[in-house]
Amino acid sequence: MSFPLLRPILLADSITRVGGEAKGAVVVNASHGGVYAAFCAARLAVAAAIFNDAGVGRGKAGISGLDYLEALGVPAAAVSHQSARIGEGADMMARGILSYRNELAGSLGCRAGMSCREAAEALRRAEEKGLEPPPEHEAQFLILADPPAVWALDSASLVGPQHKGAILVTGSHGGLLGGKPETALKYDALAALFNDAGIGIDEAGTRRIFALDGRGIAAATVAAESARIGESRSTYEEGILSRVNATAASLGIEPGISARDFVALIRQKSAPKGDSR
Repeated sequence: MSFPLLRPILLADSITRVGGEAKGAVVVNASHGGVYAAFCAARLAVAAAIFNDAGVGRGKAGISGLDYLEALGVPAAAVSHQSARIGEGADMMARGILSYRNELAGSLGCRAGMSCREAAEALRRAEEKGLEPPPEHEAQFLILADPPAVWALDSASLVGPQHKGAILVTGSHGGLLGGKPETALKYDALAALFNDAGIGIDEAGTRRIFALDGRGIAAATVAAESARIGESRSTYEEGILSRVNATAASLGIEPGISARDFVALIRQKSAPKGDSR
């Protein structure tokens, strides 16, 4: 009598922080469940994945990756942002409660209300039959070139040395990976915007911006209901600020203004005297 192969379970603070070890595994990761994160999971050839629902948000962007993975034959689910901290895989495994799943995950026994740990065990029976994801879509865009430059990045994982001193408009959640302040931003920018992922338990979706105060970086989150998480251009074009850090507040920036106004104010405050920008 043969028994199905049980997939290993891999725990991660972000889908962008794992590599070849994810192939054929059930990846319990604390990224949002949007399309960009799902693309990363598919590219890694995971057998199944569990994300954070990131408050679901505008256009259900926080769980849109579940349908994306369904189309590729990959079972996927998400835990409630009110049950576990986004950006912290260990907290998801310890406290996470399933809020959404795709049909493939449902066929393996996943259901809303079950624990993340139970769901991960159920997904270990997933078959490794996922299809290749479509070609990677462009995920970073130069909005304004004259200094300080303004970049739109679908994921903060794309921040590189070329973005030092720029204004970064990201589609990433505002949580800290593993709760570690040093993960807030890889390089020092002039200012940065994130999605608050529904804010969530322990206000986890906003912690990144307050860690950036220690580096003198003005930062804010936009409300998940105002902009699609994982889509930086939605952050810029539609986002409404929900939280600001002390550095941003000292520049006169307040919750309730648009992301566009945030960018304009930062550029105005950083302009040399006599520049009418």
